Amino acid sequence: MKYEAKTVTLKDGSAALFRSPTPEDTAAFLDFFNAVRAETDFLLSGPQDPLPTFEGERAWIESSLNSPDQMMIVCDMGGYIAGNCSIAFKPNTKDRHRAALAIGLRREYWDRGIGTAMFTELIAAARERGVTQLELDYIQGNDRGRALYEKMGFRAWGELPNGVRQPDGSARSLIFMRLALD
Repeated sequence: MKYEAKTVTLKDGSAALFRSPTPEDTAAFLDFFNAVRAETDFLLSGPQDPLPTFEGERAWIESSLNSPDQMMIVCDMGGYIAGNCSIAFKPNTKDRHRAALAIGLRREYWDRGIGTAMFTELIAAARERGVTQLELDYIQGNDRGRALYEKMGFRAWGELPNGVRQPDGSARSLIFMRLALD
C-alpha cells in the first residue's frame, strides 16, 4: 500500500519527508537496517544475523507497495533514510479490526519528534481503515520505546518471559501493548 508523501516539520525545525520506500531505495534501506540493528539491542535482528539479500529486500519493498494490507513509511532526510515504520492490517473478517505497528530510527535522529510523527501517521491510517485496535511488542528494557508508545496511548497488556535471548545469552521478556481506537 502506498503512502502519500508529506513533509513534516520536526521539533528542531528541520524538515523530514515521509514517503513510501521504492525499489530504488533497496541499497539505502539495507544500509539503514544494518545501521539500526547495530545501534540497539531492542530489535529482533542484530548485527550477528544475516542481512536480507538485495533481491530479497527489493522484493519485500515491492510487495509492501502492492499489498492492500501493509504500509511502510520511510523518513527521508535529504535522500538519507533516517527511519521507517510500518503497519500490517489483519485481512480476515474476525480480526480485521486489528493492526500491528513497528518502528526503527537511526540513533543520530533520536529526540527530534520523528517517532511521534510516524506513529501519528500510522494511527491516522488505521482510523481511515476502520481499525479499532493497534498492537505492538517491545523487548524488556527498551525504555525509550516504551515512553513513546505510552505517550501515543498504548498500554501494556501482557508479557512473554524469556521471549528474547540476547547474544550474550541473557533473557528478556517481550512486552505486548495495545491502543484502543474506539
